[in-house]
Amino acid sequence: MDRLEKLCVEKGMRMTDQRRVIARVLSGAADHPDVEELYRRAHAVDPHISIATVYRTVRLFEESGIIERHDFRDGRSRYEEAPDVHHDHLIDMKTGKVVEFVDEEIEALQQAIARKLGYKLVDHRLELYGVPLEE
Repeated sequence: MDRLEKLCVEKGMRMTDQRRVIARVLSGAADHPDVEELYRRAHAVDPHISIATVYRTVRLFEESGIIERHDFRDGRSRYEEAPDVHHDHLIDMKTGKVVEFVDEEIEALQQAIARKLGYKLVDHRLELYGVPLEE
């Protein structure tokens, strides 16, 4: 059983065979797939999975806090497992590739800005959009 499946079971979710396939596809994703891509991958494993099932399952997983939805300005929601460790994203505007990164200086600066403005930072999301320096 992979990490997502375990989280689903821990949250008391009924795990159908199709949900298991979708959970495994998400767990194995090295990228941030959208629903259509998740459907293609899940359908390759189990041809009985419908796109409607993928949409419903993704919504259920998101509402349960098992996955996170991102809107990277490309007109489609993309998904990843809810991370154990915070990270930020750099999105390549030409290819759509998403690079995950952690930068302690940025994290410290965000904390300092919140304090300076009279707040305790409890959460944030940073998305950087760029194009390669060398064309």
